[in-house]
Amino acid sequence: MGPPRAPQYVAIGHVTIDLDPTTGTPRLGGTALYAALAAARFGLDAAILTRGNFEAYGSSLLEDLARFSREVAVIVQDSAVPTVFTNRTVAGRREQTIHSWAGPIDLSGLPPTWRSAPVIHFAPVAQEVDPRQASRVSPEFLGTTPQGWMRQWPRQGGRVRLIPLRLPLEFVARVDGFVLSTIEHTLARDEIEAIAQRGLVAITRGPEGATVIDRGRSYDVPAYPVPVRDDTGAGDVFAAVLFALRARREPTLWAAKMAAAAAALKVQGVGPDAVPTRAAVEAFLAQRGEQRR
Repeated sequence: MGPPRAPQYVAIGHVTIDLDPTTGTPRLGGTALYAALAAARFGLDAAILTRGNFEAYGSSLLEDLARFSREVAVIVQDSAVPTVFTNRTVAGRREQTIHSWAGPIDLSGLPPTWRSAPVIHFAPVAQEVDPRQASRVSPEFLGTTPQGWMRQWPRQGGRVRLIPLRLPLEFVARVDGFVLSTIEHTLARDEIEAIAQRGLVAITRGPEGATVIDRGRSYDVPAYPVPVRDDTGAGDVFAAVLFALRARREPTLWAAKMAAAAAALKVQGVGPDAVPTRAAVEAFLAQRGEQRR
């Protein structure tokens, strides 16, 4: 979807098809897409390595992918099917069903100039990225949102359930940034403890804000109350902004506030088009009397 170039932010994970739980209408999604768009709209040269097949869902999704690829370089590895999810909110919790899986992403498919990008974001949504392949990349900042390594589902498709996180110790030792939700964090205590001692960990709590731990120092970051239309991708946007700003040595608390504001703007719109720009986030914070210190 464009010539390989030397990006500043590379997200690796499935670009998914998310089906509306009421109408069945398909929309592009996935952490890699939301995160890379956030990085691009914050001024970074961003890229995605993914795997899938979007043709079966009509020309509109291909047009959307082509449109997003004008902002973000995209390499799509071949697959018979895309990864397709339906997400429902039941009693305040996300209930997720997977209908098809695009298969594992081969990190050897990264162009040489992508392997040493300043920020590389491992962004699995469905066990598609093998952390044991991390030795093939050498970023300045390695971030991950581990949710996809904590999901299990029937082979033929069906309801997704959470499982404890089990990451290789050599991979954990390389991670600089780690973002997960309050539901997931109880299943990843060992990884959180190890990374928080020397790196950056954020536990997001939706409308209750987030806790950010940077080299052992903890910050409570409140959420910004806004009307919510679609919260899909909000945590991904939060993570991308936090990774991008901390990789550039922005102060931790300010980076976390920018990330929270970006997530607040995202939830007011629908789908990837609602990912905000840096200018929009700064204006949002300025209206609330917040400024970088």
